[in-house]
Amino acid sequence: MAAIEAIVPGEDVRRRSQAAGLRRGLTMVAMTVVVPGSAQLAAGNRRIGRWGVRVWLALVTATILALLGVLLARNLLLGIFTTGWVLWLGSWVVLALGLFWAFLFVNAWWASRPRDLGSLRGGILGAIALVLAVVVAYGSIVTSSALRASGSLVSTIFGGGGTNQQKAGRYNVLLLGSDAGNDREGTRTDSVTIASIDAETGRTVLFGLPRNLEDVPFPDSSPLKSLYPNGYGCANHSCLLNAIYLLGQEHKKLYPGVKDPGVQAVKEAVEATTGLQINYYAMVDMYGFADLIDALGGVRLDISKRVPKGGWGAPPSAGYIEPGPDRLLTGPEALWFARDRDGSSDYARMQRQKCVMVAMLHQMDPLTVATKFGQIASATGRILVTDVPSGDVGMLVDLANKAKSLDIANVAFTPPLVAPGSPNYAIIRATVVDAIKASEDLDKAGMSSAPPSSKAAAPASSAATGKSTAKATGKATSAATTDEPANTTEDLSAICTAR
Repeated sequence: MAAIEAIVPGEDVRRRSQAAGLRRGLTMVAMTVVVPGSAQLAAGNRRIGRWGVRVWLALVTATILALLGVLLARNLLLGIFTTGWVLWLGSWVVLALGLFWAFLFVNAWWASRPRDLGSLRGGILGAIALVLAVVVAYGSIVTSSALRASGSLVSTIFGGGGTNQQKAGRYNVLLLGSDAGNDREGTRTDSVTIASIDAETGRTVLFGLPRNLEDVPFPDSSPLKSLYPNGYGCANHSCLLNAIYLLGQEHKKLYPGVKDPGVQAVKEAVEATTGLQINYYAMVDMYGFADLIDALGGVRLDISKRVPKGGWGAPPSAGYIEPGPDRLLTGPEALWFARDRDGSSDYARMQRQKCVMVAMLHQMDPLTVATKFGQIASATGRILVTDVPSGDVGMLVDLANKAKSLDIANVAFTPPLVAPGSPNYAIIRATVVDAIKASEDLDKAGMSSAPPSSKAAAPASSAATGKSTAKATGKATSAATTDEPANTTEDLSAICTAR
């Protein structure tokens, strides 16, 4: 009996010692979560502890500087983080830091002397430390891989070549929608839009050129000028604007050292047509466009007329996009909406394409980009070719954010203003000058939008019902009617309003 009484107090002391040891171990693991290295300092392993705390302090400092950069030098910060080698180097830094943090969890567990805690308590502490170490290590591996992929992607997409030199106080961006379908040979640019952006305010005018524009001129500096001194024309009317990309590719010997002779030829033709000097271009593959919309989570529009998915004269192969307010379109649906010509025309399609552009501008907010960066980057890498340097991305993003709060004027060089088969290029260039002047006058007057009396009227069947909800809700709308859209309007959103 006395022997038993002597043993019980000893067991109680051991249990209490093990419980205290477990609490100490959990505290050390928690310290490693909050301040990596602090557990090692408390346990006496000062060399590892000092390294851990120094790295932690450096990361805190870097985070504070990054936050200040967002507030004070956002464009510079964005330019840095859209540089390929920076992302590549950052991927290895993230991997090293993650593995070091995982090691600190294991080391904190070992420093708590798990052998003295008993099998149950030691197992609990070990499991917690192991889970945290695995989560941190795995997270760093995944993040590092994503950063390397993004670095490679950024280096590929933002290879540069464009210029940030302002053109009469503006940046002119050529937006091309390419279509290399199975039913045609080579790539054709079926969507040609120039976004002329005020370098200070971001106020934008969109100029849309029809794909079937004939006798397109080339500037004297173009090597194609000698082949087509009177413009790109053919007796059979097959020499159209959308074929100039192929023309440049076929005469690539005339463009030695040029990365993409097709795009260069289109740029030259657009500059001669509009009188605008192009700063940058971006060419989007229309078939991959659906992937980008899906990566954004879809796009919202009001639709008043059902649009067939597939067909073009034949019965739709996949049903219809049904009409309705605030419709969320998937990538394939948005693609059909932008490309359909059934019961419509090229000119109405040009309007719908711009409506989708407006919707994307308002819905592609920083939070969406941040939370879906991987999907967006992956889709963009498959469909986008541009000459925007990485250092100019921040400036263009800043201008895009400013444009969200302003009307986007629209000019379509379609009938009755311009007859694509026999265009008057003097009228086109004069219209460009007038539209830009009207846009700049709004900035001089300090107005966010044009007064109602100055807005160009949309067709009666798709008349604007007032200010578009796009800026308030991030949603663009479209009537998708068979009527031809107006040539000009001071607010693109107004002609995208459903009936």
